[in-house]
Amino acid sequence: MGKLKLNVYLSGEVHSDWRQEIISGVNRLKLSITVFEPVTDHDMSDGVGEQILGSGESAFWNDHNSANINAIRIRTLIKKSDIVIVKFGDKFRQWNAAFDAGFAIAQGKSLITIHPIDPKISHALKEIDSCALAVCHDVDQTLKILQYVTQ
Repeated sequence: MGKLKLNVYLSGEVHSDWRQEIISGVNRLKLSITVFEPVTDHDMSDGVGEQILGSGESAFWNDHNSANINAIRIRTLIKKSDIVIVKFGDKFRQWNAAFDAGFAIAQGKSLITIHPIDPKISHALKEIDSCALAVCHDVDQTLKILQYVTQ
C-alpha cells in the first residue's frame, strides 16, 4: 500500500526556525509531504503593497494593501493544503496566526497547533485548540503526527 501524500501549510510565529525544523524533519523522515509557507521576511511582507501599488494615503492604506496581497498567497496555499500547522510563540500578539487557524477551520482543513505549555497561552488559545485535531507542544510531536498520518 502506498504512502499518503499530503500538502501542509506552516503558519504562525516567525521569530524562530521552527519551519526549517519541520522541513528538515519531513526530509529526514522521507515523508510524502509538500510544505507551503507564507512570506516570512517582514520587510518584504509588510512593504509589498507599497512596492507594487505605490504609496497609499497613509500607513493604514499601505498596511491594508500589503495584507490583501499577502492574503492572496495565504488563502490560496491554505486551500491547497490538507493540514494546516499553526505555531504560537510565547511572545507578541499573534493575530495573523489566529486568523489563519480560523480560516483553515472554516475551510475544513485538519488543524494542528503548536505552543508552549503555559496557562497564559493555553487560556488565550482555548477556542482555537478546541477546534484543532492535535495540540502539540513542540516540533518533535508534530513530526511524529505527520509521520503517523502519512504511513
